[in-house]
Amino acid sequence: MPRSSLTLALVQQSDQGSTAANLEDCEAAIRAASIRGCDLVLLQELHNGPYFCQTENPDLFDLAESIPGPTTERLSALARELELVIVGSLFEQRAPGLYHSTAVVLDTDGALAGIYRKMHVPDVPGGYEKFYFTPGDLGFNPIDTAVGRLGVLMGWDQWFPEAARAMALGGAQILLAPSTIGSNPNDTPEEQQRQIQSWITVQRGQAIANGLSLAACNRVGYEPDPSGAMPGTRFWGSSFVCGPQGEILAQADDQAPKLLVAEVDLARTEPVRRLWPFLRDRRIEAYGDLARRFRD
Repeated sequence: MPRSSLTLALVQQSDQGSTAANLEDCEAAIRAASIRGCDLVLLQELHNGPYFCQTENPDLFDLAESIPGPTTERLSALARELELVIVGSLFEQRAPGLYHSTAVVLDTDGALAGIYRKMHVPDVPGGYEKFYFTPGDLGFNPIDTAVGRLGVLMGWDQWFPEAARAMALGGAQILLAPSTIGSNPNDTPEEQQRQIQSWITVQRGQAIANGLSLAACNRVGYEPDPSGAMPGTRFWGSSFVCGPQGEILAQADDQAPKLLVAEVDLARTEPVRRLWPFLRDRRIEAYGDLARRFRD
C-alpha cells in the first residue's frame, strides 16, 4: 500500500573545511532529523567538501571515491541505525579516468536502493563541471525505497522540464533536487535575487506540470575561487519544499545553514492530477521534434 505522507528533512550546509568535518556535520543533521520524526533526509549536492568545480585542477580528481565506498558505508550505517532513507551525493570514480556526479539512495535497512548519475552537466565560468563529470547514462529512472518512489534530479538537471516529466512518467511520487548553485558575489543584489527566484520558480513549475511535490536542497555560504581567476561563488541556500500545485510548504533563507523539515502529503497527487489532467492531455504523437537538437 503506497504511503500517503512523508516527513522529510533538507540539510542546507556550508563547507566545514574538510571531508571529515562535512560528514560529521551531515551525521549530526541526520540524527537531528531522526529525533524530529523524519522518514527521509536529503543532503545537498557534493556535500563532502567545497564546490571544487570553480576551477579546473587535475589533482582534484583525488577527491572521488567508488560506490560502494567510504561515504556510502557511513550513510548506510546511519540509515540502518535510524531506520530512515538518506539521499546523499558524491564525486564518483566509476573506473580509471571515468567520473560522475552521483546521488546515492540508502534505504531504511542500510541497503543501497539505487544511484542516479547527473544527466545534464554544465560548463560555465565558475562551474567547470564538464572537466570532472561524464554525463550520466542511467536515464531518468525513479528509485524505489521503503518510503516511496523517489525521482532524483541534480543541479543543472532541475532546469529541464523533460527531466522532471520523465521521472513523473516513471512513477515518481516526489521529486528530490540536491543542488549546488549560487551567484557571482559581484552581481548586483537585484541580479542575485532574479537568479534565486528563477531557480525557485522553474522548479515550482516542474512540480505543477507533473502534479508532484518537490524538495530542493542547496548549499549556502561564500566559497572563494582557489585559482583567483574568478571572485568565487555566493551559494544562495533558499532550500525549499513545495506541493503539487507549487505551493511552498517550507523554505530556508539564503544566508545560513538550516535543517528544514516539512510534511508532504503524497496522496494529493491523485486529486490534483484529476483536476489538472496534464498527463491525460499530452499530445505525444506531436512531440517528435523534442528529440531533435533544434528545428532549423
